[in-house]
Amino acid sequence: MNAITKPVNVVDVTYAQTKASVHTDELGMREMQQRVFAKRDAQHLLVKAPPASGKSRALMFVALDKLYNQGREKVIVAVPERSIGASFASTTLTDFGFWADWEVNDANNLCDAGSSAGKVSAFIRFLEGRDAVLVCTHATLRFAFEKLAPEAFNGTVLAIDEFHHVSADTETSRLGALLRDVMNGSDVHIVAMTGSYFRGDSVPVLAPEDEAKFTPVTFNYYDQLNGYEYLRSLGIGHHFYQGRYTEAIHEVLNLDKKTLVHIPSVNAAESTKDKIEEVGFIIDAIGRVEATDPDTGIISVRRTDTGTLVRVADLVDDTNPKKRGDTLHYLAHTASEQRDAVDIIIALGMAKEGFDWPFAEHALTVGYRASLTEVIQIIGRVTRDSMGKEHAQFTNLIAEPDASQGEVKVSVNNMLKAITASLLMEQVLAQNFTFKTKKFGDDEPAKKGELKIKGFKEPTSGRVKQIVATDLNDLKATILQDDTFARAAAGSIDAETTNKILIPKIIREKYPELDETQVEEVRQQVVVDSVIKNSEVREVGDKRFIKMAEKFVNIDDININLIDSVNPFQRAFEVLSKSVTPSVLRIIQDTIAATKIEFTDDEALALVTTIKTWRQVNGKIPDIRSEDPTEKRLATALLYLRRRTAERKAEQRETETVERS
Repeated sequence: MNAITKPVNVVDVTYAQTKASVHTDELGMREMQQRVFAKRDAQHLLVKAPPASGKSRALMFVALDKLYNQGREKVIVAVPERSIGASFASTTLTDFGFWADWEVNDANNLCDAGSSAGKVSAFIRFLEGRDAVLVCTHATLRFAFEKLAPEAFNGTVLAIDEFHHVSADTETSRLGALLRDVMNGSDVHIVAMTGSYFRGDSVPVLAPEDEAKFTPVTFNYYDQLNGYEYLRSLGIGHHFYQGRYTEAIHEVLNLDKKTLVHIPSVNAAESTKDKIEEVGFIIDAIGRVEATDPDTGIISVRRTDTGTLVRVADLVDDTNPKKRGDTLHYLAHTASEQRDAVDIIIALGMAKEGFDWPFAEHALTVGYRASLTEVIQIIGRVTRDSMGKEHAQFTNLIAEPDASQGEVKVSVNNMLKAITASLLMEQVLAQNFTFKTKKFGDDEPAKKGELKIKGFKEPTSGRVKQIVATDLNDLKATILQDDTFARAAAGSIDAETTNKILIPKIIREKYPELDETQVEEVRQQVVVDSVIKNSEVREVGDKRFIKMAEKFVNIDDININLIDSVNPFQRAFEVLSKSVTPSVLRIIQDTIAATKIEFTDDEALALVTTIKTWRQVNGKIPDIRSEDPTEKRLATALLYLRRRTAERKAEQRETETVERS
């Protein structure tokens, strides 16, 4: 056996294996598909569900109903890349109880090889002809739309898979502009599907006025994974290295697990700038190459430790397009059905969204990924339910900051953001709770999945209720993508500033239509949900206790003030402190401390009470030279307030002088 270093897991979740999400009803629908079909009459549907939950078949059910029962004449399915088109191929649904089959004529499958011009012509012919279903890429849809008026989509159903590729920024997203024009210029019905409703660039997917036109259907990760038959647990963790990753990857590459390795982009700091050579180093870490199959491109490697053969697929080498095409075809048609067809897949830009390898157990990703969508898509490759797979693991191999090298600040920020991304996944993967206000004299026990909190403000408007029901994880993603939050997660910003200043500021920016009462309602939902999901719960007799602010509190006694005293994302720093050496931890702390801390007047004024309390407890004013990040921030806020006070007095004196003259 090769010596494997177990990654430091931020997330360890065990599920109940209820089988609810994989069992089908009399129409052949799984739980998620039933939820979507129940909303089939909506003109615009937005389906948010994790990978492997059955979104493609859910679309088939809804689209067929719209063709047969709602007067629609055509269905257009757009996918981000050609390989994903196979998910929407002809499917015999009647064998499983449905009343019609999904049929796509070969001429209308525009995900096969061919020129862009030829596909656009085929698209236009389809709209003018009698066939009912067409499958194409997002690119083909965009090119075709350039030659069509919006009213050409009258009578159609437009289904957009991996909807996070759309953006409300119509200047930079042609797909976003297309969607808006079609919605405003035709009677089109839209079915939008995604497993990740936020973009890596933080641009919102839809403008608020357009989003309001969609009926959302959400099936969360907990619903999906808790209802599996075979998969019982999921781990999300990190392994830190110094030097080159190619010299450290053997520490976490478990050759006994079906593994999907994603190497860094050649533009990333972690890259050696020679992607072909990197694949060679990974293969060397496995053993000795014995043969390469001329038909499939699969490389047989004899393991150094056990002498057994490992089958490796190389999707990085693009010097021979035919060879890579043969490998992709083999993976799609053989490896997806036969467990022993391949053991390790090495990829760079491929094998992410829509890639189907049910037997994958371990996703090993090298380097920090700026896109939370990309992280979720990669994790989704290993969370498919498959016989014999009890545990799935995502490991992010990340460079430790090295004081002797340049770009220390970038390296520190990448570490923090990688870990906060994992904390977001923990939020996504955890069980959902409904929060209620605990009123005076209310001794009635909370219902299952419900938590009563003293001083909590429940949503009072339809808009806030919608945000809480469908957007909470997306809002958390926006918060975690904020640069200031990398520092907040590492404990350099106190809980009060995090919860009362930073989070409301981001909520206002994301939802400018909300008034202050609504902002506060959303803020409390975000903070409470995040703190509760990150907290340890223990049962003692018939009582439950939750760990909050380093102490266990009876869950019946929690209140909003206690929750607001906890930084919901500070656990990132706890993970760091346990998984790096003391010298590296000091580099991280120094880099965070050296980062210029900027305040607004509101942020500084919000800390006045905290500064006074700190002075009473410690018998002195906070010191700007302190190594304690909280004291340093309070001292910085105090200096800022003094400077602003001096500036206002100077302005006042200048005004008085002018008036006297």
